Amino acid sequence: MNQFSRRIFVAGNWKMLTTPAEAAALVKALKVKVVNIHQTEMAVCPPFTNLSIVAELLKGTAIKLGAQNLFWEEEGAYTGEISAKMLLGAGCEYVIIGHSERRQYFGETDATVNRRLKRALAAGLLPIVCVGETLAQRQAGETEKVVETQVRGAFAEISPADFAKVVIAYEPVWAIGTGVNATPEQAQEVHAFIRRLLENLYNRELSAGCRIQYGGSVKPANAAELMRQPDVDGALVGGASLQAESFAAIIKTAEDLDKG
Repeated sequence: MNQFSRRIFVAGNWKMLTTPAEAAALVKALKVKVVNIHQTEMAVCPPFTNLSIVAELLKGTAIKLGAQNLFWEEEGAYTGEISAKMLLGAGCEYVIIGHSERRQYFGETDATVNRRLKRALAAGLLPIVCVGETLAQRQAGETEKVVETQVRGAFAEISPADFAKVVIAYEPVWAIGTGVNATPEQAQEVHAFIRRLLENLYNRELSAGCRIQYGGSVKPANAAELMRQPDVDGALVGGASLQAESFAAIIKTAEDLDKG
């Protein structure tokens, strides 16, 4: 069991992949492989178009449903956007906020991450807030500066009670989809830094209780070493979550660690 008894959480981000038929097939294959998972929390985050289909297939399982983004307004004339109320209606419990691809391609900023986070929390969704540095920023020795700026920006005006509902995902941008993951030591170093920062922003109890996932080329082969680190509380999995066999293997690895 991880330090402070934080429950390991493994979530799959399917990104802009899977048609409704492909999503259904993936969930059907996955759910029979994880029927004996009891300690580890599990979630999948399909594209918006597949949420309702996946929600129906997940009924009666322990796998939770998440979305990949949401808009900060409750409703209105915002063509192409998705509200928290829509996500809840589709069966979502979690929502990813501030993924590096949203920051890189769609102009997401720390300020808009904060607005989305506030809306998610107000609606009763559980946020997975992503932070992480680019390769250039790491090479320049700016990892801690960048991550601190993102964390402080994301959680501006977020109360301790609301913060207690949040999961953080550290995703070094240079490791996402590249096949190059942070070493367990690199991941632990940044996760520990985030936890110290959270203690400064909130308090020791909230910092100690916050789950911080690692994301970035997580695979069955490296999952155990990453999640064995004292401040790594699971994984936000990209490519490997699109194959039922590999995603189930990561979840089973987490389950073994949770029982340890």
